[in-house]
Amino acid sequence: MFILDTLLVKPLMTIADTLHTMAVNEVYDVGAIQDQLKETRLLYELGELDRETYETRSEELRDDLELAEEMQQKLLSGNVQVAQT
Repeated sequence: MFILDTLLVKPLMTIADTLHTMAVNEVYDVGAIQDQLKETRLLYELGELDRETYETRSEELRDDLELAEEMQQKLLSGNVQVAQT
């Protein structure tokens, strides 16, 4: 029974863990959020966004960036794992 678990379950868990890591990286992409912050700032400076919209959008992006950095740290430290049953 242990041999079957090793041969069948372990590879599936490895694949699931890899897919989870890729999904976390995609959703919490720090570089993409930083780019959005720069784009928002540029649009504001060019007059495409009013001050209120700029401040609201910037605050949302800074919150997203903080969360993304936190998730990336958890991912690097191995604290984000796929639940095993």
